[in-house]
Amino acid sequence: MIKQYLQVTKPGIIFGNLISVIGGFLLASKGSIDFALFFVSLIGVSLVVASGCVFNNVIDRDIDVKMERTRNRVLVKGLISAKVSLIYATVLGITGFALLYFGANPLAMWLAVMGFVVYVGVYSLYMKRHSVYGTLIGSLSGAAPPVIGYCAVTNEFNAGALILLAIFSLWQMPHSYAIAIFRFKDYQAANIPVLPVVKGISVAKNHITLYILAFMIATLMLTLGGYAGYKYLVVAAAVSIWWLGMALSGYKTSNDRVWARKLFVFSIFAITTLSVMMSVDFMAPASKDLLTYVW
Repeated sequence: MIKQYLQVTKPGIIFGNLISVIGGFLLASKGSIDFALFFVSLIGVSLVVASGCVFNNVIDRDIDVKMERTRNRVLVKGLISAKVSLIYATVLGITGFALLYFGANPLAMWLAVMGFVVYVGVYSLYMKRHSVYGTLIGSLSGAAPPVIGYCAVTNEFNAGALILLAIFSLWQMPHSYAIAIFRFKDYQAANIPVLPVVKGISVAKNHITLYILAFMIATLMLTLGGYAGYKYLVVAAAVSIWWLGMALSGYKTSNDRVWARKLFVFSIFAITTLSVMMSVDFMAPASKDLLTYVW
């Protein structure tokens, strides 16, 4: 039974979000880590993400049954009732918000609330089923965790937080479109209006390329803005160029499904690498201005 309650929270998504929370938190900490705040932030965000995922499972159970990837989910099989799941999700969410409010700061909690409302209220309840722009709206909630980690430390939404929001939202787009291409039949069967299904795979490829270019620019801004160091810059540039190359290879591929799956897998590697690099190669306070030299 415990396994089913764990499965309904989508542990893979929680883990992926935790890596980005750590990236944002350590970037803002600049080597001076408050471990109590660190663990409170991680647990708080984990609980909020888990809550959002449970709500999403309840909302999507009618379309999950139509998709090969999701037809074995706990709620589709009726292993946990929708009513119990809603109570479970509510308790997880309230606990997570309270932890962030009292353990970190109100700003961290309100950012979590915004991410949650966008994911559950705007994306899951409406946009996902009715608009090709659902992915774009959903990307904002996906970008919330690193920003929460960052603001838990800084207690202010500054340019660094904005750059993180841009990096992670822009990353979500090619990542999500790649899933929609290699799971094309699933989305078609469930009648979900994602871009590749509505506008075609060739249009989606153009969007993927443009979003990766925008992502490249956003990643560089962390160093140019004086938040991350040059090792991060080199790795970010290398990862982005490689990802762009993979995207461009899609124009001459004979198998869109295989290509999209590879692009999706690399997208996870790319964002994990960036999160690790921003954690370890931050700009020390004294060298925040790129024109400052230490003699």
